[in-house]
Amino acid sequence: MFVPTKAFFTTGIGRHKNKLQSFELALRDAKIEKQNLVYVSSIFPPNCEFVEIEEGIKLLNPGQITFCVMARNATNEKGRLVGSAVGIALPADKNQYGYISEHTTFGADEKEIGDFAEDLASTMLATTLGIEFDANKDYDERREIYLMSGKIVKSCSAPCVTAGVGGMWTTTISAVVFIP
Repeated sequence: MFVPTKAFFTTGIGRHKNKLQSFELALRDAKIEKQNLVYVSSIFPPNCEFVEIEEGIKLLNPGQITFCVMARNATNEKGRLVGSAVGIALPADKNQYGYISEHTTFGADEKEIGDFAEDLASTMLATTLGIEFDANKDYDERREIYLMSGKIVKSCSAPCVTAGVGGMWTTTISAVVFIP
């Protein structure tokens, strides 16, 4: 059974006249271009530890099958804001799983897209932990309820936003990368 023991956030931006090559350059910027990436869904494993990207990269080998949760977006429109973000919500009990969310959008700044991704993850975790909240309240109010419950210890995000450049594809990626 494969359950990751460590994970790290990474983001990247790539620009090229070809869409696929702009994605490759975003992977390079994120320092994960040497991995064979396999996208997985939204569960952050129990007892998994977050590490800094530099430490995480050292634990990976070129060509390794590497699991990640990734948000990816692209535009070829000059001046268009393009963004990707992953958000995470971690339970107070490290033996419990957390949630990761992916979000992509156009026209939002880093705070907006990061908060949205974090909100998605936090809300998913809150519902599984039985935390009562009003879904119609804004995220800042709900975040306080989540944290005050004592069941959710932390939430954060890794947003990546930039403007498109004329005549080129611009790709943004944001990922949580898992390490065995």
